Amino acid sequence: MLDQILDSSLALSLKTPILLIILIALEAVLSADNAIALAAIARGLKDPKLQRSALNVGLVVAYVLRMSLILTATWVVQYWQFELLGATYLLWLVFNYFTSEENEQDEHHGPTFTSLWQAIPLIAVTDLAFSLDSVTTAIALADEIWLILAGGTIGVITLRFLAELFIRWLQEYTHLEDAGFITVGFVGLRLLVRVINPEWVPPEWLMIGVIASIFVWGFSKRNPNSEDDVEILGESVDNKISSEPKKISSEV
Repeated sequence: MLDQILDSSLALSLKTPILLIILIALEAVLSADNAIALAAIARGLKDPKLQRSALNVGLVVAYVLRMSLILTATWVVQYWQFELLGATYLLWLVFNYFTSEENEQDEHHGPTFTSLWQAIPLIAVTDLAFSLDSVTTAIALADEIWLILAGGTIGVITLRFLAELFIRWLQEYTHLEDAGFITVGFVGLRLLVRVINPEWVPPEWLMIGVIASIFVWGFSKRNPNSEDDVEILGESVDNKISSEPKKISSEV
């Protein structure tokens, strides 16, 4: 009996870090499409300081909601209505994006806001909708709640940094926002398929492969305007530096 207990505890101690690494890797991969959606929402605020504040506060709220979802996951997964709501919300985001008015560069855009407090609830709810997919996957991999909580915590931290990177990348790459919302659509469809028939849900490796391919296309073309902005900024800095000696000499 003692040998069996020791063997099981040893197996658990070896299995735990492996599962944690898998959960962290899975959260990082699945956070990419989530991050681009949150970045597009945050960009609806024109002030970069407000964008960062929206991400910070929105993801704190999202973290509380995500932890609550994990703790009640065994109850939530019994009701397909939650996944249907998540799927409907994500597909609504995609529909709104692709039916929005195009700008001068014939590009669609995400939602726009006049107040910080308009963006925060949308960021929190969007992360919660994505969490319905990732938490279900995590539960299938691990039985221990603390492991899933740890993976979810690291996922939110990863999401915060990724979202800020994507805000910058969305300005630099022409197709990236379209690619991001296409992947959001795939996640929404995946949740919808799970509601209809769980056996039809595509495997994780296929989903990750499709999302990776779409992101390759998203990063395939740089926005020439973003390069011009960088050049203009560089020229203005050079001009400022070159004018400093003249200013000093005139003062002398």
